Amino acid sequence: MGMPDAEGHGPPDGLPDLPPEWGRVVVPDDASALAEEARQVRRELLAARRQATSRRLGPAGRGAPALPVLALLVALLITLTGLAAVTWPRSSRSGGAPTVLPYPTAPIGPLPALDLVGPDDAPVPLRSLLPAMIILVDACVCAEQVGTAAATAPPGVTVVTVTENRSAGSATAPGVRPLADPAGGLRSYLHLSAHPGTAAALLVDRQGTLVRVVPDLGPVTDYRDDLVRLGG
Repeated sequence: MGMPDAEGHGPPDGLPDLPPEWGRVVVPDDASALAEEARQVRRELLAARRQATSRRLGPAGRGAPALPVLALLVALLITLTGLAAVTWPRSSRSGGAPTVLPYPTAPIGPLPALDLVGPDDAPVPLRSLLPAMIILVDACVCAEQVGTAAATAPPGVTVVTVTENRSAGSATAPGVRPLADPAGGLRSYLHLSAHPGTAAALLVDRQGTLVRVVPDLGPVTDYRDDLVRLGG
């Protein structure tokens, strides 16, 4: 049973004494007097809880959740950018008109040393006719254009027509040398495709250098200057 102290204070009968290490406990009449002590206790409890959480996660645990989230966001951004680039409508700068691609041109370089076939089925070294304007007529006879080229060629420049038929045939204009290339070696070497209704022309100087390719033999004004230079 608790006993009253020297001043007559003590627990009521029937209640145990408080632990002596608590010292003297004074209960104020106004509970608001304990507000400051209560705030201090709450701060200490909160600080202890934070320390316990920090020790449980460790240094790696605090930063780990941010890395996967960042990687996911970067991957999502890259995916959305790629989809936008593929599906974004592209405006046509030509106003809806189809794009017209020019005929491919042959690389400028040496004329291959080919033996073609003459009208008498005899082999004719192509380089023996230089300088020359060689007109490929397997896709178009183009007799008018060939005749104009032959009339424009200066003295010493041979105008040759080449077809991929087995026979060279006859000349379509005065002064023209017809030859046949049954194997298609000339077009294959120059990577020139045949286009119906057009005749391509090759201008070759006396050293055997292909100086110009005319994909479509048209008006003589397009190639006259180059043709005249071959005879110089």
